[in-house]
Amino acid sequence: MDFQHSQASHCESGVMSTMLSHHGLPISEAMAFGLSSALSFAYLPIVKINGLPLVAYRMPPKFIIKGLQKRLGLKMRFETFRRPADGSRRLDELLAAGHIVGLQTSVFWLPYMPEDLRFHFNAHNVLAYGRDTTSGDYLLSDPVFDTPVSCAAGPLESARFAKGALAPKGLLYYPTEKPMPPDWSKAIPQALKKTTRIMLDTPLPIIGVRGIRRLAGAIERLAGQNDPAAAKMFIGQVVRMQEEIGTGGGGFRFIYASFLQEAADLLAQPRLNELAEALIEIGDEWREFALAAARMIRDREALAPASLADKLRQLAEREQAFFRDLRRAA
Repeated sequence: MDFQHSQASHCESGVMSTMLSHHGLPISEAMAFGLSSALSFAYLPIVKINGLPLVAYRMPPKFIIKGLQKRLGLKMRFETFRRPADGSRRLDELLAAGHIVGLQTSVFWLPYMPEDLRFHFNAHNVLAYGRDTTSGDYLLSDPVFDTPVSCAAGPLESARFAKGALAPKGLLYYPTEKPMPPDWSKAIPQALKKTTRIMLDTPLPIIGVRGIRRLAGAIERLAGQNDPAAAKMFIGQVVRMQEEIGTGGGGFRFIYASFLQEAADLLAQPRLNELAEALIEIGDEWREFALAAARMIRDREALAPASLADKLRQLAEREQAFFRDLRRAA
């Protein structure tokens, strides 16, 4: 099979960029991310990852895949399985038929992952494109690596059928028709408007700009708990969700800024380039927040939840102004 691996910043947007390009529609990771309106923020205290609240800087798993379906009129098939053996057999059938297949997996069970990154996170996407004829290992295009990787059948099956939050249930997916370029003059403005609605208009106070402010309040309240270890665990979770899981806050803002730059060229709309620069600055501020938090949890600075909360509220103000400007541009 003539398959070209591509490294990306984020797994789901990277998988979809590679999959669509393989099938004749060259599309960057940034375009896949932006066109699906995946940029977001959510503070979900009722959803636990390793026992601590989920903080997300993008829409939920599969949102990019399904968002691209809508914007591109893309025909996709999704399959899940009750029994691991059935899921493995179906994957083998598709590979034998020449398909490249997207898989949702758990990072913890992928042996090629560095040890310090193997934790229980069940929404990591990879592409399977074949099997090694000698070892029987699966040939995978994992977007976070600069070269293709391989994985034995047993660990891959474990990764595809891991239990817990966001359990993949053996999910595999692939296009059933050749993707076609959309009308960019319609698809891009629609995607921009949807992103602004997510960030500005979602009624739930834990989503979008309001979610950033809600997280700020939760961090500020840590100061009154008289439990520095628990406070550091909470803050450490925020940093990890931002900087280690799926590229996080600053990283997703940088990807979306690249999308805006591409959109500016496609639509001949220079204002989007100006907004891209503004979003890069916001992404830098997210990284500064993470650095300040990391210093506190490593005892390089005094623990000051109120200071971190203030930084988040400033970010909320910046993002609110940015998405209002983006709405006007769209």
